[in-house]
Amino acid sequence: MDFARRCHEIVARPGVAPGERLAELLRATWAWEMEEFPERATWHGFPGQNHRFSDRSRAAIERRRGDLAAPLSAARALPRAELSAADQLNLDLFVRECEQSIEESRWPFELLCITQMDGVHQDPVQLLAAAPAATAKDRADLIARLAALPTLIDQSLELLREGLARGVTPPQMTLRDVPAQIAALLPSEPLESPLLAPIVDAAALADAQETGAAARGAGERLKREAAALLRERIAPRLRALHDFVEQRYLPGARTTTAWRDLPDGEAWYAFKVREQTTTRLTPREIHQIGLDEVARLRAALEATVRASGFAGDFAAFCDFLRTDPRFYCTSAEQLLSEYRDFCKRVDPQLVKLVKKLPRLPYGVCEVPAFSAESQTMAYYLPGSHEAGRPGWFYANTSKLESRPRWEMEALSLHEAVPGHHLQLALAAELDLPDFRRHGGCNAYVEGWALYSEALGYEMGFYQDAYSRFGQLSYEMWRAIRLVVDTGLHALGWTRQQALDYFAANTGKPLHDITVEVDRYIVWPAQALSYKLGELAIWKLRRAAQQQLGARFDLRDFHDELLGEGALPLDLLEQRMTAWTARQLR
Repeated sequence: MDFARRCHEIVARPGVAPGERLAELLRATWAWEMEEFPERATWHGFPGQNHRFSDRSRAAIERRRGDLAAPLSAARALPRAELSAADQLNLDLFVRECEQSIEESRWPFELLCITQMDGVHQDPVQLLAAAPAATAKDRADLIARLAALPTLIDQSLELLREGLARGVTPPQMTLRDVPAQIAALLPSEPLESPLLAPIVDAAALADAQETGAAARGAGERLKREAAALLRERIAPRLRALHDFVEQRYLPGARTTTAWRDLPDGEAWYAFKVREQTTTRLTPREIHQIGLDEVARLRAALEATVRASGFAGDFAAFCDFLRTDPRFYCTSAEQLLSEYRDFCKRVDPQLVKLVKKLPRLPYGVCEVPAFSAESQTMAYYLPGSHEAGRPGWFYANTSKLESRPRWEMEALSLHEAVPGHHLQLALAAELDLPDFRRHGGCNAYVEGWALYSEALGYEMGFYQDAYSRFGQLSYEMWRAIRLVVDTGLHALGWTRQQALDYFAANTGKPLHDITVEVDRYIVWPAQALSYKLGELAIWKLRRAAQQQLGARFDLRDFHDELLGEGALPLDLLEQRMTAWTARQLR
């Protein structure tokens, strides 16, 4: 059935309670999103979509844009006053999300479909690894998705050509590693390609499950089929993508770095700021907040240097941290082992912070080698009960000389627990509509993760001056983001100016600084969410502590903060203010 007609029929059904109509509208819209974007379906464990990719043809993109108005119109037709308080919140958040999607559709973000961080040369690798492989049907879906990859590559090429013609590209400088990233997918032996690593794992699983003569050799057949697909159908399209990016796209990409330099870029960046922060702060106001935080944290960092007994000044201490061998592992295996050891020491301390823990486990693994040098030092990918997949904290093991030990505690607390894994896994287990369990406000998600870094003190970590400097340096890093992101995209800063400002105010290794600045250039405003969200959470905590005094319970506060998923900051403030008032009564 036509999606718009389906939305209209749901809300127009006579004799059905408004709450039931809202629930059906939310389910129908979620199902539409999962069918239109099967990659998301795989991540969330939504069934039936693991065999294909999104249709990224121009016709499909425009059709989806035309569908965006239907759920919003339907939601506005529901009698809000007749809904329960919980459903009023669901409705309000759904309307916000629909309005935001419609506003975003005025800009051609689909044309920016390749960066050094993501794109058709990176995303399918992660997606295939995240897909289930437990059954013969799962493994057939993996092969079907591989077979669909040439079409996705060709659709991406068309979008890249259109972007080049319209002047909508990432900055040239940030694309420098992309040809090598594509080439890394094409080793001489197909089964050594990162694309086929999930197939090799699935083949081993198939062999382990063999029970009869008909099943024997299933793993080898799976590998042969995948290798033939890569060699005969996928590799030619990847070579075409590589040659286009290297010979035409990269040389023709824009040489400016500011988002405001794109067509209608100033308004586009202003929208991204509102989207990522859920505030009405202007770029200039955010820039000033960043400057104030940098000044505060610089004083705290210098005090830490003095307390350490180091003889030199701040700059000398940063150079010492960047260069002394004692702070660096000598192998990828050692680095991963130390991350895993620390995470296991964190796990039992979580009961000091929350009363409710998620059921979903998490693990620590390394960032795939083919993309590692252009990726940040770590990231987290959520798991799924429905898909039978744990959460994964990905640690970057490339360039070991830029992965210091003194940052490991703060980084682990952010990406794993009590940061992203704890919050996102708990949200996925809430009795909420799917769009809230699996989505929400980035300022909340990243704000919680940054706030979690400081919770290390309350769990007994940061026992030496170096790790304390690391925690403050990480907080400084997020304050610098407020200055650098707005500086680059709204206030006329150059890339070199951003690099210099970053290096002058933190001990982070220079490779990390370069990767970070290039990330801000291609992901506008995303970096603003961390510090603004963290500041909002600390403001709420301090207000509750001041009002409740001895009655303040940190675990109850955190459970309440985490109990409705990732809320916009204004609604989070309303929720926590009401909670504090209830405690007072």
